Amino acid sequence: MRQMDLTQGVIWKNLIVYAGPVVLSSLLQSAYSITDLIVAGWFIGKDGISAINNAGQVMTILTQIIMGITIGGNILMGQYFGSRQHDQRKQTDRTLFSFSLLAGVGMLGVVFLLSRPILLALHAPALDQAQAYLQVCAFGLPAIFGYNAMAAMLRSVGDSKQPFYCVAVTAGCNIVLDCLFMGAFQWGVEGAALATVLAQWASFLFCSVYVQRHKGLFGLERRLSIQRDKLGKMLKLGIPSAIQMTVVGLSWLAMTFLINHYGVEASAASGICAKIKDVSLMFTLALYTAATTMVAQCLGARKFDRASRVVHVAMRFSLGVTAVLILLIQLLAPQILAIFHPDQVTMDIALENLRIEILGQIFYASFMVYNALPMGAGHTLFALGSSLLNCIVVRVVLALILDRYFGLTGIFWACAIAPASSVPLGYIYEHRGKWRRSLAEPKKE
Repeated sequence: MRQMDLTQGVIWKNLIVYAGPVVLSSLLQSAYSITDLIVAGWFIGKDGISAINNAGQVMTILTQIIMGITIGGNILMGQYFGSRQHDQRKQTDRTLFSFSLLAGVGMLGVVFLLSRPILLALHAPALDQAQAYLQVCAFGLPAIFGYNAMAAMLRSVGDSKQPFYCVAVTAGCNIVLDCLFMGAFQWGVEGAALATVLAQWASFLFCSVYVQRHKGLFGLERRLSIQRDKLGKMLKLGIPSAIQMTVVGLSWLAMTFLINHYGVEASAASGICAKIKDVSLMFTLALYTAATTMVAQCLGARKFDRASRVVHVAMRFSLGVTAVLILLIQLLAPQILAIFHPDQVTMDIALENLRIEILGQIFYASFMVYNALPMGAGHTLFALGSSLLNCIVVRVVLALILDRYFGLTGIFWACAIAPASSVPLGYIYEHRGKWRRSLAEPKKE
């Protein structure tokens, strides 16, 4: 199978080669996620969009939790790969996969039983439809958790193409099944959820077959196996990242809660704009993923200057592409929103929301790439602190204040401004050089 030693070669070429499939994966993920809302807009209406948005926010948080844990595994495996400790990496592979699969099964039960109380707390406008969507989606959690573990294994050895193929399977299945279940069969939001779950399991099985074919590289066995020392190291790195991503998700849930008070049109508009913003953020996320893996490998090989250069090159790419995307979305906002077939009230709210919040993407393009350095170095607590600042201290507090004086418009501006607060922290972290000093001594097992 394809592996990449990211400690050597031209940095910008490595970033493009590695990040390219990640961008395509993100694009496909956005495509099948957006398809739910587009088809719902045409066949169900604003209530369906609102239901999918509210339930989808809950599923996003759960996905982010396991992504945080797998980031911890990815960092550890990447450092083992860079230092050529392959037996240690394989043990981490087995532990991460086993833990993730068991956690997914446990989370399925929790979400299925508590779906209604969770949505009541959010003041979800289309409550019954949102509950139906969330309960069906819960059955995809073991597949989501297991897939993210395997994707982390692949990324740690520099393989970003296979996760793309897995996402392509998910996207293709989901888009076809959405049109079939919501359009032809008229199954409503339950159809949208079922399409998503079936697509997630298809991706999990596809990736499982590939990983088993290369079990010599990854060391996975047919039985689950958890090593306490590897789990402890992985959780030490991953829990701060999981908390960080959960904090991000909870802050967006807080925004959803505030927006839901303005009715189903505002809720639907917010859901539509969130999907469009996700598309505009995908290049930054891909560069962040690529840079984190490159930094982890470089630091494992003790190539500190190269790790710093990786961040600088990724930052230039991220800022340039994001600036172009912001301009295009500002110019084409009405045409983009029309794809979702919103009613006029929803359209007006969505247009204002999109044109304000898209401006904040330039700050994401900066601080997220900066975070690749502490994440690759294993200093996940720093990334947690950065997220707490911009998501809770700034976004939520500012939204509460501006909501009182400016209503919905104030909430939109709070979301656009908040990520700017984390940019100086990233700059200070890199230039103080604590990450370099803390890793200067060789690691001992």
